[in-house]
Amino acid sequence: MSYALVLARGDEVATALADFAHDEGVFAASFTAIGAVSDPEVAWFDPTRKQYQALRLAEQMEVLSLVGDIGVGQDGRPLVHAHLVLGRHDGSAFGGHLISAIASPTLEVFVTTYPHRLDKRPDPNTGLQLFDLLAPER
Repeated sequence: MSYALVLARGDEVATALADFAHDEGVFAASFTAIGAVSDPEVAWFDPTRKQYQALRLAEQMEVLSLVGDIGVGQDGRPLVHAHLVLGRHDGSAFGGHLISAIASPTLEVFVTTYPHRLDKRPDPNTGLQLFDLLAPER
């Protein structure tokens, strides 16, 4: 199944994606998006610290690319993972792992679901929630 999710000005992107997945019962999907956001916070993973290091910009930006996936966390709820590349007013790019961003004026998200649930589990080496491809189908 495919969905078009159109976020309006003021919608928080990460929250909207998680709410959509929960409300529609999506447990395996990929998505892409374009549009614009303000006040984005992205992060990069520091493997030596085993944690994300966040970067925030307080400005309006074009979403050049937003890609991600949806799986199932250990609590049984959908778990969204997204990366994005943002364009600044001077043409430079800024990006990383999506922490938060506000749709401004809109973000158009295209979601493709898959028939089999994809479970995510904490990786013992990093602590990251990664797909467990050995999990039994549910």
